[in-house]
Amino acid sequence: MGVCDAFGQYEQYAPVGKPVIMNAPHLPKVAGIDSTVPPPAHTVAPASETAAPPVPAAPVAPAVAILQDRLAGWVSDLTTLHELTERVARTADRDDALREIVRAGAALVGARRGLIVLEPADGQGPDTTIGLGLAHADLGHIETVPRSVTSYGRILDGLPDADSEIASPDLLSEDGLDPRHREVAARLGYAASYAVPLATSAAGRLGAAVWLYDEPAEPGERQRHLIGLYVRYATEHLARLTELERARCKVATITEELLPSRLPRVAGVQLAARHRTGPRGGGDWYDALPLPEGALGLAVGSVTGAGPSAVAAMGRLRASLRAYAVMEGEDPVAVLSDLELLLRLTEPARSATALFAYCEPALRKIVLAGAGHAPPLVIGERRTEFVETSLSAPLGMLACWEAPSVEFSPEPGETVLLYTDGLLHRTGDAMDRAFARLHAAAASVPKSIRDDPGSIADHVLRTVLPDGLDAVDSREDVVLLAARFD
Repeated sequence: MGVCDAFGQYEQYAPVGKPVIMNAPHLPKVAGIDSTVPPPAHTVAPASETAAPPVPAAPVAPAVAILQDRLAGWVSDLTTLHELTERVARTADRDDALREIVRAGAALVGARRGLIVLEPADGQGPDTTIGLGLAHADLGHIETVPRSVTSYGRILDGLPDADSEIASPDLLSEDGLDPRHREVAARLGYAASYAVPLATSAAGRLGAAVWLYDEPAEPGERQRHLIGLYVRYATEHLARLTELERARCKVATITEELLPSRLPRVAGVQLAARHRTGPRGGGDWYDALPLPEGALGLAVGSVTGAGPSAVAAMGRLRASLRAYAVMEGEDPVAVLSDLELLLRLTEPARSATALFAYCEPALRKIVLAGAGHAPPLVIGERRTEFVETSLSAPLGMLACWEAPSVEFSPEPGETVLLYTDGLLHRTGDAMDRAFARLHAAAASVPKSIRDDPGSIADHVLRTVLPDGLDAVDSREDVVLLAARFD
């Protein structure tokens, strides 16, 4: 909304019947700014001028004063509108935008409490309710009121006369008010409400916003004009965030479907996995599959890039590794060599890191090979150390990949932790410091949870990424696969 457009709308909104003088001899004062420049205090006027009697200032015409007040009001309203729209435009999360809209709307209409119900008309969701000055129990009471008698329910259901604002200046005195609605209003202590739809021409109806007054009241004409301008802009921003949230949910769903729905049960070993997906979806993955003769294959990997193409490449790579592991899993080098050849032929512009471990739980023996991947971490009562693996380039980086495998034996009760480098990158530290932080987190695992690989993975995740960094949106995926050997 341009400034000229806003002024044009205010011209239409301005009260009629007031004279406006456009040919005033001097520019009017606006917001306390005086257009005249006074002479410096140290300047001495000539004697002839000092002898002349002072000339009294001409009185300001009433019409000029009216114009000044009107302009000052317009400037104040536009400044407020600009600040509020900037604040909502800075929100990058759907729920944050909803909280900002209901808070800003309450300030514009002069209410203390309110709520927003997000319920897109296309039925694709997401559906949510955000309250201002209302606890969860209060929102629950409001939801017990029959939907058809609430202002937001009429808007969301598209009932007649519900495509614009709905004002109820004195709820408790309305004839025919639903008894449950009257009871809830008395319990929560609100006597009036003002509701507006949240809709755009492209996305259609997204939801409804309702503000509640403690006493009988309703917004004035000026307030309704401002809230209309604000909601129009804020709803466009909310529609963009809603589409982004839907895209994220779709990518996350596809990613989760491409990963194991559950981990296998193999005698002699307990498994647990943790996965965090970035907002665009990434190519980090893990797998655990039972192999012949009681063996177990463990794998983690990461495909370069982000978004749907990386997710698709991850799915193809994981499915191929499962096939190679079944055929020649006892030789991890052969498994990764076959995977490298497949990647080079089918994804020539993409590289990937991978680690595959062939485990024999009955013998507590592990043979593993890695292609550009971070080494596993052994966590036990007597030691916490990284497994020494051979250095190797990622898959797809060399004309022919092959690196020697390594063999080690975990002690009874020890946990082998496999992970992707997203865990290290999310710390924001240099790699050496990130590895040190990971080692310290593993060494600090309490003895009370060392028997549970899931608790160990959770402890490492929270310690390496404190303050909720494991849950916030990030470009980096995180995968942890923990295997505790009996």
